[in-house]
Amino acid sequence: MSGTIDRSSHIPYYVQVMDAIRERIRQGDWQPGHQLPGEPELCRVFNVSRTVIRQALQALMYEGLIVRHKGKGTFVAEPKISGGLVQRLTGFYEDMLSHGYRPVSRVLKQQIIPASPRIAEYLAIPVGTDVIEIERLRLVNEEPIVLVWTYVPYTLCPGLLQADLTHQSLYGYLEQQCQLVIARGRRIIEAVPANEYESELLQVPRAAPLILLDSVSYLADGTPIEYYHALHRGNRTRFEVELVRVREHGEERVVLGGHPPDLPIPSRIVFPPES
Repeated sequence: MSGTIDRSSHIPYYVQVMDAIRERIRQGDWQPGHQLPGEPELCRVFNVSRTVIRQALQALMYEGLIVRHKGKGTFVAEPKISGGLVQRLTGFYEDMLSHGYRPVSRVLKQQIIPASPRIAEYLAIPVGTDVIEIERLRLVNEEPIVLVWTYVPYTLCPGLLQADLTHQSLYGYLEQQCQLVIARGRRIIEAVPANEYESELLQVPRAAPLILLDSVSYLADGTPIEYYHALHRGNRTRFEVELVRVREHGEERVVLGGHPPDLPIPSRIVFPPES
């Protein structure tokens, strides 16, 4: 590893340290699970203070490139698992299979409940209507990645209540067993901290960053078929969105890949109220 720091550069020392470590990981010299040298050794290699090294390692940890285990050291993190955010109407199961992973679901709940006001609003049904609630912990290569709650109107697919979803896709079951084909969906994403229950199941520290994904899926006639609320581990997940530039009436605009160009794409940033 090159320990050369350009002291005449305007680039902060810790950023130069980050770039050097990142390059070793990018080139494959340090594979996932490889232990990095300790802080004293990194200080010697780069001839910088421990404060600089700690700042660089902290920033790399936020990027998800490294993980730090108390009492053991710093290690190269496993690569993040990618998922299509909005441009593909596939579920988690299909997404993971397409990337060569082995997804498994641990079903925590599978029951009938009355629709709360929030669920009823998303599914366009009266409050109190019977819905099937399914809570699952989704694992990839035996590692917990996402905790998800799914709600489907009971009358649309009663058999779902007894379905074994451990090794099969919910979307696949809806299509094959209930002849319900999802035509479009609407997804909202934001960052949230893990509470005690979520941190225990996802095996992350309390208040660790999670990626919250709320989604409503619709049939071709516009009937809402599914609402799900998912919490993805922020250190193991990233979402990809493909953008396409199109020209209409002499003007250019950017749309999401696969999105019909004649449909407007709502886009907004919502700032939560100050506490």
